[in-house]
Amino acid sequence: MALDQPSRRAFLAGSVVTVGAGGAYYLSRSDDAAHDLSPSFHSSDETSAFGVDLAGKPIMGSPEAPIEIYYWTDFQCPFCERFERETLPDLVRNYVGPGDVRIVLITLPYFGADSMTAAVASKCIWDRVRDDEPSAYWDWHATIFEKQGGKNSGWASAENLLEYTRSVDAVDADALESCLEDRRSELEDAVEFDADRATELGVSGTPTFVVFDPESEAAGSLVGAQPLERFEEALERIEDA
Repeated sequence: MALDQPSRRAFLAGSVVTVGAGGAYYLSRSDDAAHDLSPSFHSSDETSAFGVDLAGKPIMGSPEAPIEIYYWTDFQCPFCERFERETLPDLVRNYVGPGDVRIVLITLPYFGADSMTAAVASKCIWDRVRDDEPSAYWDWHATIFEKQGGKNSGWASAENLLEYTRSVDAVDADALESCLEDRRSELEDAVEFDADRATELGVSGTPTFVVFDPESEAAGSLVGAQPLERFEEALERIEDA
């Protein structure tokens, strides 16, 4: 694992070596671990020290967490689903919950039109719940991954996303429908802006992660459905940089 570049400038230059991608198969969710996480969420309108505009992005964990993980994800990505099922619960339990790490969720519509629809829906939901009940976003997010089907098979169409949303408490499916009708173009522009920024940062697929220390500006990246041990190694190297 190569996470030996000490600065954000080095990462932006593309000199941080990424970890290899996860396995090449899809595993179905077999339990409710994602719903049981109950992580806290907050919002921000700032641009982070890493150069990411945080506006409109769900942020998991404490605003005061000293280490940040940027997580580019696509609801149609099977490796993202695998990460969220196999690794994220322990990452939240061991690092996010205690206040050591916060995770910035960034939707990247890598697989096509339905990925964009899901990304727009995600922004609609977050905008709706972030001020009064931000934790409700997680129930919706986890539900959409639980419903994941084959890429571009139609499972993530607007109609299906609305159906899934109706099963999530504290999330208004009618409000989502209105948002998709009235704000889709605006929110697609926001998603595309984030995608362009991801390209500038060297992100070319999902899931991609950047572990970043704002104080030292040390940064390193991981790619694929990595196990907890890889994140532990990355966090240790960043903290020691």
